Amino acid sequence: MYAFVTRRLVDPDLRAAHPGVLPRPAIDDVGVDALARRAMAGDISAVGGLYDELVGPIYRYIALRVSRREDAEDLTQLVFERVVGGLPRYHADGRPFAAWAFRIARNAVIDHMRRDRPTEPLSPAHDTGDGEGLEAISLRSEQIRELRRAITTLTPDQQEALALRFVAGLSAEEAAQAMGRRAGTIRGLTFRAISALRRHMSEAEVEEPSDSRAAS
Repeated sequence: MYAFVTRRLVDPDLRAAHPGVLPRPAIDDVGVDALARRAMAGDISAVGGLYDELVGPIYRYIALRVSRREDAEDLTQLVFERVVGGLPRYHADGRPFAAWAFRIARNAVIDHMRRDRPTEPLSPAHDTGDGEGLEAISLRSEQIRELRRAITTLTPDQQEALALRFVAGLSAEEAAQAMGRRAGTIRGLTFRAISALRRHMSEAEVEEPSDSRAAS
């Protein structure tokens, strides 16, 4: 089973798995959990199904947290190797399988950032589509760069809550389980983050006309 998934992860171009920039709808927990049960019973096709369902959301989450596309692709492969390797030890205990998989992804990102660039902030120039994923904010295309810059001003927990909710498409409950927090805490982090981004974008719009006049 491990060799099958390794081939599946290495052979396709990961970029082809996530066309466009908008996040997918919320993960279908019922379908993913059913696939996980079949995969645990040794169904190889179910392992492939788990990959197809989760690779896009997990890649987008990782890509928002690291700076280089190559790192995001490598970490996505590592996460799925760990997910498959951990299948025999997985116990649902009322948790959706997706939340368990994202806990593995979160730990992989934390390990990477500590090992590689422990103090590096989220890069505003990293093209992950995070701005377009924040559906709570209405944006013009020229505002995306400013939004990415604004995201770097959020706390790490706020950035991660946004990534899990709006980029990966997790529910508040799933994001809470991935982060080891309560769902109410995740909702609060998300609300405060979006409020801060709205304020930042509003201030940027106010400053833009004066900047234009100064340049003329």
